[in-house]
Amino acid sequence: MAPSAEPRPSVGRTVHYVSHGTPVRSDGSQQFPPACRAAVVTEVDADDPGRVGLAVLNPTGQFFHPLQTGGSVYGDAEARLGGSWHRPERV
Repeated sequence: MAPSAEPRPSVGRTVHYVSHGTPVRSDGSQQFPPACRAAVVTEVDADDPGRVGLAVLNPTGQFFHPLQTGGSVYGDAEARLGGSWHRPERV
């Protein structure tokens, strides 16, 4: 669930989606590790505002992660868990 100190996500907001990366090899490495990708909130779960549907913008194309297939849950930007979303870091 999104932290109460921050505003609830809303449709059209830009967030970061953390990709899962490629499968982990036997030596523990990954060809492509998890990475932040730009995403747009397309829907918000009425019962859990931390769970949203996303349109993810990857360098090689778009990926849609709707609530119907599970959506994406809010995650801590520091932990960067694959499949989660967080607000963009300020730079």
